[in-house]
Amino acid sequence: MQLSNRSKRVTNKKMTFAEKIYLPAIAGGLAITLKHFFRKNTATIKYPEQQRPMSRIFRGLHILKRDEEGRERCTACGLCALACPAEAITMVAEERKKGEEHLYREEKYASTYEINMLRCIFCGLCEEACPKEAIFLQNDVMAPAFYSRDEVIYGKDKLVEPLKKK
Repeated sequence: MQLSNRSKRVTNKKMTFAEKIYLPAIAGGLAITLKHFFRKNTATIKYPEQQRPMSRIFRGLHILKRDEEGRERCTACGLCALACPAEAITMVAEERKKGEEHLYREEKYASTYEINMLRCIFCGLCEEACPKEAIFLQNDVMAPAFYSRDEVIYGKDKLVEPLKKK
């Protein structure tokens, strides 16, 4: 395929004085800015007084659920930690001792369950991997701002669902 002589030529158009000092470009930019500045309907909301409606598929903060009797559902199988692509979940399993029947469901339980929120990518794979439906990503709670790295690691004290009052 051969190109014509016409497409091979490059012309260098001379700029006018106004174009050289960028006045038309500056005026055009200011016109766009002023047009958006005085527009009535804005995309800005006054958070936290106003909040946008969340999508029904939004994945927010994690929560460890309890069963109907108020016991933790987690049996420390470790599938959520294996499924996590960011390796944000740390779990230590222990055997249940005598007299702890009211706290845990099975013989094995997670004595330590931590999620590093800096590493978490909120993908939901931990939720899908859990055979006991113990971990969920809430669809109405967003992650708060953190001011130190100590606040970022969520342990069972922040993750376990509070007991329901009867």
